[in-house]
Amino acid sequence: MAAPTDCSLIATDLDGTLLRGDDSLSDRSLAALALATRAGARHLVVTGRPAPGVRPLLDRLGSTGLAVCGQGAQVYDAGANRLLHSVTLDRELAETALGKIEAEVGEVYAAVDQDGVDGLTLIEPGYRMPHPTLPAVRIGRRDDLWVLPITKVLLRHPFLSDDELAATARSVVGSLATVTMSGPGTVELQPCGVTKATGLALAAEHLGLSRERTVAFGDMPNDVPMFHWAAHGVAMANAHPELKAVADEITTTNEDDGVAVVLERLFGGTGGAGRGGTRPHACRSGLHPHG
Repeated sequence: MAAPTDCSLIATDLDGTLLRGDDSLSDRSLAALALATRAGARHLVVTGRPAPGVRPLLDRLGSTGLAVCGQGAQVYDAGANRLLHSVTLDRELAETALGKIEAEVGEVYAAVDQDGVDGLTLIEPGYRMPHPTLPAVRIGRRDDLWVLPITKVLLRHPFLSDDELAATARSVVGSLATVTMSGPGTVELQPCGVTKATGLALAAEHLGLSRERTVAFGDMPNDVPMFHWAAHGVAMANAHPELKAVADEITTTNEDDGVAVVLERLFGGTGGAGRGGTRPHACRSGLHPHG
């Protein structure tokens, strides 16, 4: 194996970042990740998807290592198919938070991700999954959402935008939960204080890797804490303005293999010649962690 570059940890979001809109992984992205691995870097998936929903993608990536799932609530060991770390959302607090939100904006549609490597995604009547390829079980009434431990609540509103719903939720939920927005039609309630950064920090510590040598890729506001933690944050061209505002670099879109564009540059590949993103940086020349 070649000596590692200064970028020894690559943290990638999935939806809107590493994955294309049809949930596919391009050959170019797979080749770029393999290039980085040969150079000694480790790749960590850091996603809002729960561990059960990530397993098929990890198989496609050939990954048997760690993944950060559930917006940082889970650190999953793919090789052993077990959770090294998991934080659940108190179900009474979740119900209270949901009631406070509905008191402000009217009825919302809710879903939950259950805890565990075999946990289900349950959706109540009216809730529509933002990714139709993700498995979900429709239940008959809201009370059925709270039967088993959960890691998060997913919310949709009939007509409010995601930004409007997230802003209202943050204003009324307070310390009951952490409010995140992870994609179109995906506003979520997490355990208080849990973010992608907290999960990534735990996984990096387990691997003996540091934030000073981490480059992170993302596209939505839920990636902001991860960008603040990592030495270098790369936003996709299709990213939410809130994430672009804190990014060190903006690459091309997920449909145009934006992750691969940067990795090819950092690790010496030639596949992306002439197709790089804006504000290029060389990882070897020194990345500095956010303050």
